Amino acid sequence: MAFSLIPAGDEDPLLAEINVTPLVDVMMVLLIIFMIAAPMLHQGIEVNLPDADAEVLPLRVDDPLVLSMNRQGLVYVQDQPIHPSQLVERLTPILAARGDESIFLKGDRDLPYGKVIEVLDVLNGGGITQIGLVTEGR
Repeated sequence: MAFSLIPAGDEDPLLAEINVTPLVDVMMVLLIIFMIAAPMLHQGIEVNLPDADAEVLPLRVDDPLVLSMNRQGLVYVQDQPIHPSQLVERLTPILAARGDESIFLKGDRDLPYGKVIEVLDVLNGGGITQIGLVTEGR
């Protein structure tokens, strides 16, 4: 005795396969969107960061405040240049409005160590002490 899933008089068998072509199309579109959007999430200016094996700090806010220093020693808040003497007066109201006192400092690996310390000293002198140094993971 044989068992058949084909109803009597019906010549086409039922197909129980999922058509994955639309799923692949959607995944490709999402991949392209994320590939285009990921570089736009970059904070600050482009600097060549030093390598380190340090543990990643947890973010308390979604959009951290990033100070960047390029190899010439110029300081940027996000992507706007600022003179180091004006850092405290510009950052204090921003930090007060955010409710998060932490700042991330990105310094180019070719920047002399003394330039980074000068900026850290200015921030510390202004009462800004929660500063994280950003490095490139290995």
